[in-house]
Amino acid sequence: MQFDNLNKPKGFIRLARAMGHSFRALRWLISHESAFRQELLLLVVTVVIVSLLGFSLYEQLAIICATLLVMFAEITNTAIEAAIDRIGLELHQLSGLAKDLASAGVFITILILCLVWLAVLYQNFIV
Repeated sequence: MQFDNLNKPKGFIRLARAMGHSFRALRWLISHESAFRQELLLLVVTVVIVSLLGFSLYEQLAIICATLLVMFAEITNTAIEAAIDRIGLELHQLSGLAKDLASAGVFITILILCLVWLAVLYQNFIV
């Protein structure tokens, strides 16, 4: 089976199929990626905590978006790992580098999340 680049769906059908692919990917992530499940739990806990602490709407949004950014980075990391593994399972320096760089992207987004939390906590409880 090959992709037909000249006969792609358009309009609502394209949108519906894209959403279906996205939901299928999210189901796969929940079933197979423990890091994604942990981040999903982090999102749920984050939403509950920020709604209870009386942060402003913008502060809540910043924290929730930073948490979603971590999840996005994890999805990208998993996609890169899957593509590398599809190419070949043998150890190769560039394959390892690609996976390490994707992992570093997740780490950076976790740092961003921590900085956003620190800024919001400082603004609400220190100042």
